[in-house]
Amino acid sequence: MNESPPTVPADAAPLARRKRRMASIALVGALVLAGAYGWYDARSRIGATQEELARRLRDIEADSREAKLLAKQAQETMRESQAKIAVLDGKLAESQSQQLALESLYQELSRNRDEWALAEIEQVLTIAAQQLQLSSNVRAALLALQLAESRLARSDRPQFIPVRKAVARDIERLRALPAIDVTGLSLKLDGLVAAVDGLPLAFDERTTEAGKGARVAKAEPEGFFHRLGSEMWGELKGLIRIRAMDAPEPPLLPPSQAYFLRENLKLRLLNARLALAMRDEAGFREDVRVAQGWVVRYFDARAKPAAAFAAQLKQLGATSFTLELPTLSDSLEAVRTFKARRERGGA
Repeated sequence: MNESPPTVPADAAPLARRKRRMASIALVGALVLAGAYGWYDARSRIGATQEELARRLRDIEADSREAKLLAKQAQETMRESQAKIAVLDGKLAESQSQQLALESLYQELSRNRDEWALAEIEQVLTIAAQQLQLSSNVRAALLALQLAESRLARSDRPQFIPVRKAVARDIERLRALPAIDVTGLSLKLDGLVAAVDGLPLAFDERTTEAGKGARVAKAEPEGFFHRLGSEMWGELKGLIRIRAMDAPEPPLLPPSQAYFLRENLKLRLLNARLALAMRDEAGFREDVRVAQGWVVRYFDARAKPAAAFAAQLKQLGATSFTLELPTLSDSLEAVRTFKARRERGGA
């Protein structure tokens, strides 16, 4: 059975269209609002982003300006540092050149000082060798060697060690020599020279004995006949004299000759002292022997001063001071070898 469609009123179609139009408008409005809101939101976000970008750009520009300022300061600091480094390099170069000059000057002064020290030591050793050769003066030579050794010790130079060893060996050789009291012997001779004037002459002693006999005769009671007999007896005794023939009679010396005898005896003793200083043992013994002979012949040997004088002369005559003296060739050779080596090294 066929049903007929419902009947639509005539005014329903426009209404439906209006509704659809309103719905479309509403939809469009909603879409527009939604688009406007989206646009507004997007614009707000873009504005915020732009502000953020602008802020960051400002920060970046500020950082960039600060970085540029720091870079400029760093460049200025670097330029100043480079200038200071250049100045320091110049001062360093100048200091190095001055140091080289000072080192060269020091080496030159050191060489000169060493040369002066070696020249002084060589001169001292030469004097010591001359003292040994000419006067056999061991003490003076030893003092000269000790002076040279102390000079080398003050220098404290390692290159002087061979020279110091040679000088030390020569010092030990001189110290090993037997000691001779030259000063004591010289003082004994000086004492003998001073005692010469007090020695009694043999002729003076004989005259003194005769005077004693005369004084004894005068002490006896005086009378004419007694004096006459005494004088006759004295004349008879003068004519007859008993004398020992083995003992020579002391010579009669006038006062002037007695003075020259004493002066010659002093000269002999002084010659012996000079020979002692020069280590001339033969000359020393000869002078002492001659002095002994003069004392025995011209002076009264029975008197205590003359006997003591003769005993001291005998003791001096028996003294021996001849020594086999060493040479200082080792020390001199060491100094000269060192000087020659330095000259060859500096040439």
